[in-house]
Amino acid sequence: MKAPAWKTELDYDDTGTDATPVVLIHAFPLHRGMWEPQTPLARGARLIRYDLRGLGRTPLGGAEVPFELHVEDLFALLDHLKLRSAVLCGLSMGGYIALRAVERSPERVRALILCDTKSEADGDEAKLKRADGVLAIKRDGLDRYAEGFIPMALAPGAAAKKPALADRVRELIAANGPDGVCAALLAMAGRTDTTASLSKIKAPTLVVVGEEDGPTPPSAARALAGSIPGAKLALVPEAGHLSNLENPYAFNRAVGSFLEAVK
Repeated sequence: MKAPAWKTELDYDDTGTDATPVVLIHAFPLHRGMWEPQTPLARGARLIRYDLRGLGRTPLGGAEVPFELHVEDLFALLDHLKLRSAVLCGLSMGGYIALRAVERSPERVRALILCDTKSEADGDEAKLKRADGVLAIKRDGLDRYAEGFIPMALAPGAAAKKPALADRVRELIAANGPDGVCAALLAMAGRTDTTASLSKIKAPTLVVVGEEDGPTPPSAARALAGSIPGAKLALVPEAGHLSNLENPYAFNRAVGSFLEAVK
């Protein structure tokens, strides 16, 4: 999808059905391929998956990518597809984008699915950690960065117990360029805090979290759901931060039931 104002093209997949449009916004530092286990959801929804700027097949389009540009890209995709509104389903970084999108233009969000994410902006410690990540990638390469990321992103011990899953996450990371991953790190460090706007969300909302998520634990998910009027909470057993990949069956059951209710 051409976005000439920002000199890049968003690469996306669209099931093309007439069902409820659901935009899947992937996690850092992966790409839209992480949503392959959610293909069965297409039986009851129109699934639209896209690669964030600088990741997957979407070019970076410049060295500097402020977080707001990711939100602009999402709105540009909706415009391109002639969608006045859609269900936004974002995991981790994708959830940050979805939360900022509903804060900026609530009329464009039919419903929200917030997975393994949070509304708070980075504090100083988190910002420094992201800066360290950028330096590590430039110094040691993306492959080494991935080896440190995988155990943190999966449930404790899952990388060793489920080597095929770890290999899949490794493949998803390796498909990206280091410049795009670094740009995403810096963008996340500069995002705004959306906590104050949670009580104003009117869209039906589902908060999903892996029961063994370390970066955004169930306690944080409960607080997030409790701050959004009428929000539902779904815990995904035997899953960490990448809950959709670790337990697709439980994840799809929770999301599928929610989508059926908001048709």
